[in-house]
Amino acid sequence: MRVVVDTNIIVSGYLGGALEGIIVAWKAGKFALVVSKAIADEYLKVLRRPKFKIERAEVDDFAALLLTIADFVIPLESINAIPADTTDNKFLEAAVEGKANLIVSGDGHLLELETFHNIPIITGREFITRLESQ
Repeated sequence: MRVVVDTNIIVSGYLGGALEGIIVAWKAGKFALVVSKAIADEYLKVLRRPKFKIERAEVDDFAALLLTIADFVIPLESINAIPADTTDNKFLEAAVEGKANLIVSGDGHLLELETFHNIPIITGREFITRLESQ
Protein backbone atom coordinates (compact mmCIF):
# COMPACT_ATOMS: atom_id res chain seq x y z
CA MET A 1 0.00 0.00 0.00
CA ARG A 2 1.34 3.42 -1.02
CA VAL A 3 0.47 6.23 1.39
CA VAL A 4 1.03 9.98 1.65
CA VAL A 5 1.06 11.04 5.30
CA ASP A 6 0.44 14.64 6.34
CA THR A 7 2.94 16.35 8.63
CA ASN A 8 0.45 16.61 11.50
CA ILE A 9 0.19 12.81 11.61
CA ILE A 10 3.99 12.38 11.66
CA VAL A 11 4.38 14.94 14.46
CA SER A 12 1.55 13.38 16.48
CA GLY A 13 3.18 9.98 16.05
CA TYR A 14 6.48 11.29 17.40
CA LEU A 15 4.72 12.90 20.36
CA GLY A 16 3.36 9.49 21.37
CA GLY A 17 -0.15 8.15 21.65
CA ALA A 18 -2.15 6.11 19.18
CA LEU A 19 -0.71 7.68 16.04
CA GLU A 20 2.75 6.41 16.92
CA GLY A 21 1.49 3.14 15.46
CA ILE A 22 1.63 4.69 11.99
CA ILE A 23 5.35 5.40 12.30
CA VAL A 24 5.96 1.94 13.75
CA ALA A 25 4.02 0.35 10.86
CA TRP A 26 6.00 2.35 8.28
CA LYS A 27 9.32 1.36 9.87
CA ALA A 28 8.14 -2.27 9.82
CA GLY A 29 7.42 -2.07 6.09
CA LYS A 30 3.63 -2.37 6.37
CA PHE A 31 3.19 0.46 3.87
CA ALA A 32 5.31 2.59 1.55
CA LEU A 33 5.57 6.24 2.56
CA VAL A 34 5.31 8.45 -0.54
CA VAL A 35 6.94 11.87 -0.15
CA SER A 36 8.20 14.76 -2.21
CA LYS A 37 11.13 16.95 -1.26
CA ALA A 38 8.67 19.63 -0.11
CA ILE A 39 6.94 17.16 2.21
CA ALA A 40 10.20 15.79 3.62
CA ASP A 41 11.46 19.34 4.23
CA GLU A 42 8.25 20.22 6.06
CA TYR A 43 8.40 17.04 8.20
CA LEU A 44 11.91 17.87 9.37
CA LYS A 45 11.28 21.58 9.87
CA VAL A 46 8.23 20.93 12.04
CA LEU A 47 9.75 18.03 14.01
CA ARG A 48 12.68 20.31 14.93
CA ARG A 49 10.44 22.99 16.47
CA PRO A 50 11.52 23.49 20.09
CA LYS A 51 7.93 23.42 21.35
CA PHE A 52 7.64 19.72 20.50
CA LYS A 53 10.76 18.76 22.50
CA ILE A 54 11.57 15.88 20.16
CA GLU A 55 15.15 14.70 20.66
CA ARG A 56 17.53 15.70 17.88
CA ALA A 57 18.69 12.07 17.58
CA GLU A 58 15.09 10.99 16.92
CA VAL A 59 14.69 13.59 14.18
CA ASP A 60 18.06 12.60 12.69
CA ASP A 61 17.01 8.92 12.71
CA PHE A 62 13.74 9.85 11.00
CA ALA A 63 15.63 11.87 8.38
CA ALA A 64 17.92 8.90 7.69
CA LEU A 65 14.91 6.59 7.34
CA LEU A 66 13.24 9.02 4.96
CA LEU A 67 16.31 8.96 2.75
CA THR A 68 16.64 5.19 2.80
CA ILE A 69 13.11 3.77 2.78
CA ALA A 70 10.63 6.49 1.76
CA ASP A 71 9.50 6.57 -1.85
CA PHE A 72 10.46 10.03 -3.13
CA VAL A 73 8.50 11.42 -6.07
CA ILE A 74 8.87 14.60 -8.08
CA PRO A 75 5.38 15.97 -8.73
CA LEU A 76 5.01 17.01 -12.36
CA GLU A 77 1.51 18.43 -11.94
CA SER A 78 0.85 21.59 -9.95
CA ILE A 79 -2.44 21.20 -8.08
CA ASN A 80 -4.50 24.00 -6.56
CA ALA A 81 -7.43 22.09 -5.06
CA ILE A 82 -7.12 23.80 -1.65
CA PRO A 83 -7.00 27.55 -2.21
CA ALA A 84 -7.70 28.20 1.51
CA ASP A 85 -4.31 26.66 2.41
CA THR A 86 -2.15 26.21 -0.66
CA THR A 87 0.59 24.50 1.38
CA ASP A 88 -1.69 21.44 1.64
CA ASN A 89 -1.63 20.95 -2.14
CA LYS A 90 1.84 19.35 -1.95
CA PHE A 91 0.27 16.26 -0.35
CA LEU A 92 -2.18 15.93 -3.24
CA GLU A 93 0.60 16.44 -5.79
CA ALA A 94 2.73 13.70 -4.22
CA ALA A 95 -0.24 11.35 -3.98
CA VAL A 96 -1.11 11.75 -7.66
CA GLU A 97 2.50 11.48 -8.84
CA GLY A 98 3.26 8.58 -6.50
CA LYS A 99 0.08 6.69 -7.38
CA ALA A 100 -0.82 6.57 -3.69
CA ASN A 101 -3.62 4.37 -2.40
CA LEU A 102 -4.37 6.73 0.51
CA ILE A 103 -3.71 10.15 1.96
CA VAL A 104 -3.66 10.22 5.77
CA SER A 105 -4.25 13.57 7.44
CA GLY A 106 -5.65 15.38 10.42
CA ASP A 107 -6.05 18.58 8.41
CA GLY A 108 -9.60 19.78 7.86
CA HIS A 109 -8.88 21.17 4.40
CA LEU A 110 -7.68 17.79 3.14
CA LEU A 111 -10.28 15.73 5.01
CA GLU A 112 -13.10 17.88 3.56
CA LEU A 113 -12.17 16.64 0.09
CA GLU A 114 -12.74 13.00 1.18
CA THR A 115 -11.11 11.80 -2.05
CA PHE A 116 -8.86 13.32 -4.69
CA HIS A 117 -8.34 11.66 -8.09
CA ASN A 118 -9.94 8.54 -6.59
CA ILE A 119 -7.46 8.55 -3.67
CA PRO A 120 -9.30 8.37 -0.32
CA ILE A 121 -8.29 10.92 2.32
CA ILE A 122 -8.69 9.48 5.81
CA THR A 123 -7.77 10.30 9.41
CA GLY A 124 -4.87 8.76 11.28
CA ARG A 125 -7.21 6.69 13.43
CA GLU A 126 -8.98 5.32 10.34
CA PHE A 127 -5.57 4.39 8.90
CA ILE A 128 -4.58 2.58 12.09
CA THR A 129 -7.82 0.59 11.89
CA ARG A 130 -6.97 -0.39 8.30
CA LEU A 131 -3.43 -1.39 9.27
CA GLU A 132 -4.73 -3.52 12.14
CA SER A 133 -7.17 -5.34 9.83
CA GLN A 134 -4.40 -6.35 7.39
